[in-house]
Amino acid sequence: MNKILLLSFSLFFLFTLGCSKTKIEKKPNIILIFIDDMGWADLSCFGNTDVQTPNIDKLASEGIAFEQFYVNSPICSPSRVAISTGTYPQRWNITSYLARRELNQERGIANWLDPSAPMLARSLHEAGYTTGHFGKWHMGGQRDVTNAPQITEYGFDESLTNFEGMGAKLLPLTIDETGKVGRIWEGAEILGEPFTWMQRSEITTGFIDAAIQFMEKADSTQKPFYVNIWPDDVHSPYWPPYEEYGVAKEAGKRGLYLAVLEAMDKQFGKLFEYVQLNERLRDNTLILFCSDNGPELGAGRAGELKGYKTHLYEGGIRSSFFVWGPGFIDNNAAGTRNKESLLSAIDITPSLLELAGAKAPENIDFDGENLLTTILGEEKKSHSSPIFYSRPPDRKNYYGFENLPDLAVRENDWKLLCDYDGSRPELYNIVNDPGETKNMAEEHPELTQSMTQKVVSWYKSMPVLEQE
Repeated sequence: MNKILLLSFSLFFLFTLGCSKTKIEKKPNIILIFIDDMGWADLSCFGNTDVQTPNIDKLASEGIAFEQFYVNSPICSPSRVAISTGTYPQRWNITSYLARRELNQERGIANWLDPSAPMLARSLHEAGYTTGHFGKWHMGGQRDVTNAPQITEYGFDESLTNFEGMGAKLLPLTIDETGKVGRIWEGAEILGEPFTWMQRSEITTGFIDAAIQFMEKADSTQKPFYVNIWPDDVHSPYWPPYEEYGVAKEAGKRGLYLAVLEAMDKQFGKLFEYVQLNERLRDNTLILFCSDNGPELGAGRAGELKGYKTHLYEGGIRSSFFVWGPGFIDNNAAGTRNKESLLSAIDITPSLLELAGAKAPENIDFDGENLLTTILGEEKKSHSSPIFYSRPPDRKNYYGFENLPDLAVRENDWKLLCDYDGSRPELYNIVNDPGETKNMAEEHPELTQSMTQKVVSWYKSMPVLEQE
């Protein structure tokens, strides 16, 4: 009898161990979608009534939408650094868009992201993931910067980019209402081969097709994947599909923008359908969706939020954000909107490392926080420490705003903006006044002084680029 019990216990132990091992080995697939220059209110699920974005809306309606999500710069390159590393882009001397060498030097910024930065992709790769980047890079390899590291040197197994990155790329053709064909960024050919010219209106599909092929290969080998899909859309210049171009052009810049936005949504439908119809992927994939910064003036919109791309006001740094993953999101949270939790793009890396059971690089202190339980809807925690910003150094006056503030900090319900020396403070209760209409600095002098001191001290602590 004892032998039978012992045998039963042993079999139960082995079965349990086998189940646990299977569970541990089945790491979640991750897709990070990073749209370019899309306003907080541009998706119809975030309030756009001018066009519909049904494919994106459907995914958001099945997941969790977050209304207080912030990227870490109001302009592309530093925003991409932050979400890729979990650290402030100022730590890597990338505070504005990367351009030609001379202009980078004038603005005191690096020519490319240091490959030693704590890349999310590299940490996941070391944890057994196959990793791919498909879309805009803009963290090195642009204009006359032809010796930047390849994207694959940052922890990616495969990449396909646009005209602002090193490696295989898709380059944009244009066609107007008369049928005239042109090229954008023709000089990008100097950044290396292979390159493929295709219509600008179809490049998002090109990136999605490549990403699907990559995911199919990973799925066939039963390896988890991490995929960036970072389209050129909805950045200017605006080139919607040829058959829609003439009508959209008659409606002006906004009309062209909306046509591009609608076309982008249609193209993403193919990706979402691919994941949803594959049972293995549907139940074991987490999709995260947001924009890199606010909208261009006259194109996208941020609702009641003040400011645009390049501004430290809410319209420049707050992004619509949602996550989808029926196998991971709390059942009670699926289909809900989280209006309370404060999250930042720097929180994505530490949170996803926790999800994947991956280790952070040694001797790295993330600026972001692990908010995985919030992202999955298990609780509504917020980023607890202040979130700091500095404006792009070449954007003191922009889009009709004169003498813009240099620094900003969001802490709990409050947001403060000021200049580098702490002067001209603007203090807003951002929960009650998301449009930043009432400066309360004089009403709360102690809070104003405290937040000013914090953001000025933070900015002074950031490294200064050594000039060549």
